[in-house]
Parts: sequence; C-alpha cells; structure tokens
Amino acid sequence: MRPGGQPNMQQMLKQAQKMQRQLEEAQAELAAAEVTGSAGGGMVTATVTGSGELTALAIDPKVVDPDDVETLADLVIAAVRSASDEAKKLAEQKMGPVTGGLGGLAGGLGL
Repeated sequence: MRPGGQPNMQQMLKQAQKMQRQLEEAQAELAAAEVTGSAGGGMVTATVTGSGELTALAIDPKVVDPDDVETLADLVIAAVRSASDEAKKLAEQKMGPVTGGLGGLAGGLGL
C-alpha cells in the first residue's frame, strides 16, 4: 500500500495478470491430463480428462450379461463417477495454488 492507504493499482494489475496466466496454464494442464476410474474390480473402467470430459470406457466382456443389464449400467455409472472424482481431485490440486490466495473472491469471479 502507498502512503495514505491507497493500493498501488499498477502492482495490483500486474498481480492479476500473473494470476490470469497461472490460471490459464492450470486449465490447459487439466484439459490435457487424463485420469481413470474403475468399478467391479476393474471390470469397467472410465477415462476422463482433468476437466471432466469422458474420453474412454472399457467393459470386460465377462461382466456383460443380457439378463442383468442393470448391474452393467450400475458398474458403468460407478466407473464414470470414480473417474470424475479423480478429475475433481486433480483440478483442486492444479487450481488450488492459483485460486487459493483469492479466498472467497475466487468463487465470485467464477474461477
């Protein structure tokens, strides 16, 4: 702060620009990263990007039972949910250092 209690606007602008660059870098890393979740002991696996986009789904043929489609659907949902949870953890890990210093302001800015 300057004498008289006024913040240095140029310094604040520089800091905001630096934070914006860090945020963009973290978002790019998340978009490029992939995480996998599984269910049924690995019988169903789902892969999502760090930003949460489903990119792959693998189903072991042993789990396919035409008379029990509900179980397969449950396993798919569980695998996708598991992968999404991993993506959220990765996002928190990547974005936390960038947005952590903003406190409550980060949410208000949509960061």
